[in-house]
Amino acid sequence: MRIARCRCGSVSAQCMGEPVRVSVCHCLACQRRTGSVLASQARFEESSVAIGGRTSTYIRTADSGSRVLYMFCPHCGDTIAYVNEGEPDLVAIPIGAFADPSFPAPTVSFYEHRAHQWVLIALPGGDHRL
Repeated sequence: MRIARCRCGSVSAQCMGEPVRVSVCHCLACQRRTGSVLASQARFEESSVAIGGRTSTYIRTADSGSRVLYMFCPHCGDTIAYVNEGEPDLVAIPIGAFADPSFPAPTVSFYEHRAHQWVLIALPGGDHRL
């Protein structure tokens, strides 16, 4: 089991098993959400994720036109999980919320055309300059 937590510890996500996919995203919405140049997330089967604590929600329409439901801590504001209506059976958990440097590396990179020019991502098969 892997446990993700917000900064203040009020909200958690308990994830059974291994993630279905680990990825990074360079879209502008993810950059704004994280305050960083990219977001990293792990997707788990919805049935293997249990969210603990009271969350607030925010729904955003993605570039694709699908809606994304974000669950975040009402105290510290950290996103603990989100679900894209295009993948309703998967729950995305920000990798940093696990605070585990040994977490599996990303295997997929999205929205690379919006990546900062100096970003270099190491994916299986070698480094990829974005």
